[in-house]
Amino acid sequence: VQLQASGGGLVQAGGSLRLSCAASGSISRIDNMGWYRQAPGKQRELVATITSGGRTNQADSVKGRFTISRDNAKNTVYLNMNNLKPEDTAAYYCYADVLSLNVVGEWVAGKYWGQGTQVTVSS
Repeated sequence: VQLQASGGGLVQAGGSLRLSCAASGSISRIDNMGWYRQAPGKQRELVATITSGGRTNQADSVKGRFTISRDNAKNTVYLNMNNLKPEDTAAYYCYADVLSLNVVGEWVAGKYWGQGTQVTVSS
């Protein structure tokens, strides 16, 4: 299973970005998906999560500005980020809780991570 994240970049404060993360491989089912972020010198923090049924949760610091969504047919999770602030600058990592088929033909559950995409917000 692989997760490919995209959509990061450089934006001015008050601007918007949309992150995408697509899962691929021998996937039977994806349960929770979400995004974490990590700024230099800081611990990784949860940004937002979404269940397979569409229930969402966001960190207090992004409520009202960030929206998480997913397309189950495409195994893809999105993060729409509006009114970005310099403190949102970080590497953003997507994850997915996946039930997949391993090399010996067994179904296994695991948490998989994307490679990270950089978001930089200038003041």
